[in-house]
Amino acid sequence: MFKRKFLAAVLGTAMVASLMTGCGGAADTTSSNDDAETVTEAATEAAADDTAADDTAADDTAADDSASEDAGGKKVGIAMPTKSLERWNRDGSYLQEQFEGKGYEVSLTYSDNKIDQQVKDIEGLIADGVDLLVIAAIDGESLSQVLAEAKEENIPVISYDRLIMNTDAVSYYVSFDNYTVGKLQGEFVRDQLDLDNAKGPFNIEFTAGDPADNNAGFFFNGAFDVLKPYIDKGTLVVPSGQTSFDQVATKSWDTATAMSRFQNILGSNYSDGTQLDVALCSNDSTALGVTQAISTDYAGTNSVIVTGQDGDEANLANLVDGKQTMTVYKAVANEAVATLDLGVAILSGQTPDASLIDNAGWSFDCAYDTSSYDNGTGIIPSYLLVPTVVTKDNLQKELVDTGYYTMDENGYPHPTN
Repeated sequence: MFKRKFLAAVLGTAMVASLMTGCGGAADTTSSNDDAETVTEAATEAAADDTAADDTAADDTAADDSASEDAGGKKVGIAMPTKSLERWNRDGSYLQEQFEGKGYEVSLTYSDNKIDQQVKDIEGLIADGVDLLVIAAIDGESLSQVLAEAKEENIPVISYDRLIMNTDAVSYYVSFDNYTVGKLQGEFVRDQLDLDNAKGPFNIEFTAGDPADNNAGFFFNGAFDVLKPYIDKGTLVVPSGQTSFDQVATKSWDTATAMSRFQNILGSNYSDGTQLDVALCSNDSTALGVTQAISTDYAGTNSVIVTGQDGDEANLANLVDGKQTMTVYKAVANEAVATLDLGVAILSGQTPDASLIDNAGWSFDCAYDTSSYDNGTGIIPSYLLVPTVVTKDNLQKELVDTGYYTMDENGYPHPTN
């Protein structure tokens, strides 16, 4: 269409030029001939481009028809926890895009972090006759009954990112290596403070995630296991004394809750000028609250090491500004690709295993795990992707150059999806 408009404009210009030549006399004859040749060439190119565009459109239509035929009119139900956390918007969008790109009909729900609402959403998807459920649970313990209904209807279930507990309805688990997420955070702190050589002591406080999220324990344990030897040796000290998961957990990963708790920690343990060296936060939403508390309630003048996870836009801005030190980035676009290929295999009647990774030829690292994740009814076969540490120094390389984010003129990254 653009080429047709362009051609019309060129032809219109040529007509005007011809009229002007007629008024201008013989001196403009050469110019007029050149213009005519230019118009002819432009017209030829535009026509050829139009033909190519039409052919491309036909190819795209054929591809879409082929994808729809492969999908066989099947429906995929996707249940996400909430839109209030940036990452779940990205997950939902990527998943919907991937499955619809293969011709599947997709129903995507968000449950506003309300367990009862997610149960109703899943009941609705089952009633709607979906052929596959992809679920990121709000509470991994709360879906046993509704998923029993899914099993009765022979609807396979992919537990997405968070392991769904105490139900044999779950077919597979797709996530990142969540223990490694925490391990990367702990190793970052270890290396930043040179704990193997430094005498210390350094003061550290922990902020973990939602007790209802099965992943939260993996994140915390991964970090704590790395740092515990230094705590035992006295190189690291926790002035608040809060070192168990239950003591440092944050319901719903809520930013305001994390901020309030950390304000209390600072007021009780650091108001006399005691230096805080590290605030180890399991994810970005809690890190955002902790960073806010430090900016308003911390009496010290040093730069505090603050960890996070997810690559939320506000936290990446804090990386640029030096308010947060690192985040562990999980490329959810890749997680969606892995979930798509797994889902397609399931819907085509296969029983996927490690060979799915080899056959898919993914450009990202992924491991097939059949030993680590027991949901209370047995081991759930798992596809685990590898996360990446992102700092201010490698933000461009890891997030912008890869296409996940764009960089504005002021040097702040923004997600592309």
